[in-house]
Amino acid sequence: MLRGGKRLRPLFAYWGWRAVADYPDDAEEQKILRLISALELLHACALVHDDVIDCSATRRGLPTVHKLFADRHRGNDWHGSADQFGISAAILAGDLALVWADDIIANADLPPDARQRVQAVWGAIRTEVLGGQYLDIVAEARGADSVDSAMTVNIYKTASYTISRPLQLGAAAAADRPEVQDAFHEVGTNLGIAFQLRDDVLGVFGDPAVTGKPSGDDLRSGKRTVLLAEAVELAEQRDPAAAELLRTSIGTNLTDEQTKQLCAVIESVGALAAVEQRIETLTHKALDILENAPIDSQAKSGLAELARMVANRTA
Repeated sequence: MLRGGKRLRPLFAYWGWRAVADYPDDAEEQKILRLISALELLHACALVHDDVIDCSATRRGLPTVHKLFADRHRGNDWHGSADQFGISAAILAGDLALVWADDIIANADLPPDARQRVQAVWGAIRTEVLGGQYLDIVAEARGADSVDSAMTVNIYKTASYTISRPLQLGAAAAADRPEVQDAFHEVGTNLGIAFQLRDDVLGVFGDPAVTGKPSGDDLRSGKRTVLLAEAVELAEQRDPAAAELLRTSIGTNLTDEQTKQLCAVIESVGALAAVEQRIETLTHKALDILENAPIDSQAKSGLAELARMVANRTA
């Protein structure tokens, strides 16, 4: 958590709270800031476990948690497998972050009705992020490479847990406003998918100096993203040889030259342009729903600015 990051989930939760809170004072704001810090702990848990599942070596330009623990094991010349120790310790560290997050929610300084609303949203967040992660590993194991399959994972693994539910959590802490909850669900689903699609683009075309990840990381890992699924589907229609190259190369130990070749193919078949268009369409839809939502005008402005940043980020 102390390595930095965008803190998007607490930001969306904060603006969700501001959207319906009646004249909040500093004391109320401090209570909410403590409450929404649980989202950052939940995110830390998800990242640590995700890196173990994906066998990732780096995160934000630094070694992942399981790699750090493995290095500690080797450095101290302890018994047993250093790699297995690293994995075991990272799983426990992620679990600890989740326990601390649950403690924050359970002990939130809120009226009983608000606490009940918050706990309902919190339960949904935890279930959906785990379900989305499971769908992700199933898709990878089955070799599912359709756009529809990748989009389903995006909805549950990313859109809900990154934007929809944080917005709803913040609003739930402030007031019982079902119409706002519905609007935030629509805003969050559209914007959350746009967020993940941008992540897909950065996972292939991102600058390592900015993203903190190796260039073409998703190509080497074989991650089942909308961008790569779109590339295969378009290549099958326009260039069967390119489709075969993508199918046989993605998920292998690519050289830098091979990575550049695949990037060129993805762009030439129109997949990059198609995903960029999806991002633009989804973002505009989210902004339109937000503009018509029955919420505070300052919160509308803050959320609109945050939405544009999410869709157009470079890391």
